[in-house]
Amino acid sequence: MPASSNGSHTRFLRDTHIVIVGAGIVGLATAWQLQRRRPGVRVTILEKEAEVASHQSGHNSGVLHAGLYYRPGSLKAQLCVDGKREMEAFARSHGVPFRTCGKLVVAVAQRELPALDALARRAAANGIQLEEIAPERMREIEPAVCGVRALYSPATGVIDFRDVARALVRDIEDAGGTVTTGRRVTGIHELPDAIVVDTDAGDVTGDCVITCAGLHSDRLAAMTGHRDGVHVVPVRGDYYTLSARAAGWVRALIYPVPDPTNPFLGVHFTRTIHDAVLAGPNAVLALAREGYRRRDVSARDLLELAAFPGAWRMALSNVATSVGEAWRDVSRRAFAAALRRYVPELSDGDLTFGPSGVRAQAVDRHGSFLDDFSFGGSGRVLHVRNAPSPAATASLTIGRHLADEAGRRFATFLT
Repeated sequence: MPASSNGSHTRFLRDTHIVIVGAGIVGLATAWQLQRRRPGVRVTILEKEAEVASHQSGHNSGVLHAGLYYRPGSLKAQLCVDGKREMEAFARSHGVPFRTCGKLVVAVAQRELPALDALARRAAANGIQLEEIAPERMREIEPAVCGVRALYSPATGVIDFRDVARALVRDIEDAGGTVTTGRRVTGIHELPDAIVVDTDAGDVTGDCVITCAGLHSDRLAAMTGHRDGVHVVPVRGDYYTLSARAAGWVRALIYPVPDPTNPFLGVHFTRTIHDAVLAGPNAVLALAREGYRRRDVSARDLLELAAFPGAWRMALSNVATSVGEAWRDVSRRAFAAALRRYVPELSDGDLTFGPSGVRAQAVDRHGSFLDDFSFGGSGRVLHVRNAPSPAATASLTIGRHLADEAGRRFATFLT
């Protein structure tokens, strides 16, 4: 929408100051933090789905992570610990229900004790309160659990991040921001005086863009020429729901000891904020980036994946894990057997196929997983390249980090 000529290039009228692509919880939290830090800045959020939080933000078990798993000094560790505290404060002030229920990380065999001890050291380095407990104390917390030793994280909780997202939308709109759904971004063009975001419902012109596109983060980065060899590999996780009988055996959260040789955590139990008990997830390659069902297939997504050498290297380096996860995906008996390591009374009939989620797993050209949060871009563009769990827990501090980074990077464009 050209307005006037300025010699060598055309000047543009602005629809907004900052365009945020993606109305998942990270995009919404970023808009919310921008408005708090720069009250005069107009923020417009573009979301291709009909509702906010339609993908990773709305397809998870709703755990408020305390921060015990993450490498000390990493962005995950830094932002999760503060993020959980900020998320709880936000929930209290906005009437969003949450529950601090605690979590057991259970070693079921002696061979898991070194990894459990390593986790305790990592948690201590992150300043996380943990209690190392024997079987007697373990059964006081979770009477149905079987194990040789456990770590108890009393601060871990549960929430529904969709409720958080809706509360963020209300605040953003009350502060003058715009959240537009059903509007797919098809291109991003940086000009000398503006940046133009092409959508299937017309262009939006602004000063700067922040992309928070989750499962499509690499595609949005490619639109602006930021190709760094990182590709999103979609990993589907299926949950089972426990029967009423079995649900009574799980009071809160029961997790396995992380296996340092396995890129995925493994199956676990979660009593959600709505009091359903979920068991899972497994982790298998999704045949579409938004493939929540086994039959969901995208030819485009599969062709891109097949052409990406990092995907093949990743598969070859995780063959045993992938086979085990795939077997549990098709066999309820195998899934139940994995769960019985922790709750021996569980039977196959106690499992009903439940919800699924798709994780945006960023993988580099060497086949290595990007473990930490990652941000990039240049000029008028800032990209969220990788925001895996605990991004929902940490979303408000991720948003603050991005708002501060935007203030530094975009200062000359927003004056």
